[in-house]
Amino acid sequence: MIDRAFALLTAFSEDRRSLTLAELSRVTDTPPSTTLRLARRLVHWGALERDADGRYVVGLRLWEVASLAPRAHGLRRVALPYMEDLYEATHQHVLLAVRDGTDALLVERLSAHTAIDVLYRVGGRLPLHSTGVGLVLLAHAEPDFQDEILGQALTHEPEGVPLSSAALRRSLAEIRSTGVAVVNRAEPVPLHAVAAPVRGADGEVVAALSVVVPAGHAEPRVLAPALRATARALSRSLGAVTAPPAPAPGSPRRRLSSRRRVHERIRGRIRE
Repeated sequence: MIDRAFALLTAFSEDRRSLTLAELSRVTDTPPSTTLRLARRLVHWGALERDADGRYVVGLRLWEVASLAPRAHGLRRVALPYMEDLYEATHQHVLLAVRDGTDALLVERLSAHTAIDVLYRVGGRLPLHSTGVGLVLLAHAEPDFQDEILGQALTHEPEGVPLSSAALRRSLAEIRSTGVAVVNRAEPVPLHAVAAPVRGADGEVVAALSVVVPAGHAEPRVLAPALRATARALSRSLGAVTAPPAPAPGSPRRRLSSRRRVHERIRGRIRE
């Protein structure tokens, strides 16, 4: 019975935000009488609600419970100040994602109303092999998991062009070497996405932090140092031991917080 109740909840998606009883029954392959009984129980508990047309929608009680998930809750709380700094410097999309199964799960997002027109939804899933946050998480995943993903027939999203596993493997090695993933996309909206790994107290990568900007707004070479510095500072706040970046030759040695360095590296260098 619990399995069938969960099946009803997973029937909802970005494309199916509201469902009739008949649609719930068909999508989950559950008898109508059983669907009705389970739906009534879920409505009583608050996991489902009825909209003005009588269709079933996901209830707020689910959001209330989901917000307590420790892997996302603690991470979001610590990450938000750092995300806000990146947001203030770019006024575009700032994303935080964790790996969940074979996807990157978006756990937090800050976006200006004038940001590039790309849909990012907290709780939404992004492919590992073709997004900034996904590539960072894949690059630092276990070798067996990488082999599993690279063994699939992958395509560049959203163009649908086949992606060579050898090329992807080289990209993952470069991400581990440089500390950032860079995705440049022309369709459907020209954009740059730059992402960096966030490490936990055990030194393992627990999340990916990313900025997504319109092409021409800021070059990846400008964003990359700021992403690395911010992700490193966030990692230290999570208990990770990280080495501070070495100062450039001839630069004065000043004691600046990582958060101030973000603004120094980006502000004034982004084309409004």
